[in-house]
Amino acid sequence: MSSRRKAREFALQLLFQQDLTHNSAEEIGQVFWKSTTADDPTRNFAEHLFHQALKNNELIDNLIRKHALHWRLERMSAVDRNVIRMAVAEFLYTETPKVVVIDEAIEVARKYSGDEATEFVNGVLDAIRAELEGTEKK
Repeated sequence: MSSRRKAREFALQLLFQQDLTHNSAEEIGQVFWKSTTADDPTRNFAEHLFHQALKNNELIDNLIRKHALHWRLERMSAVDRNVIRMAVAEFLYTETPKVVVIDEAIEVARKYSGDEATEFVNGVLDAIRAELEGTEKK
């Protein structure tokens, strides 16, 4: 498994903990990294995705609401919601190609949520990607 994939999994776990506990990012990070080992690039990328997703939560959640047709954020599974948040943060705040971000998010969703989540995650992320690239169907 690539260190980037592992970093995405760590970012998901951090976001999931924050979503459920509403503890500060600092508290969550301290506890998480005490029990998790990672090399510096992996940890740094995970932290980057986690902090960008939290810092830009309103923008990210608004994009999700706009493109998750017939789904309220509160009704989504916590895993799916946070996989999408993590991926949108990566869309917005890294140079990773968006198709790579989507593929990686699907794999993380498959591992932590299940095969049925992959279509939902793919659909929402592809719609957000299309808007960000200006190729959205009107």
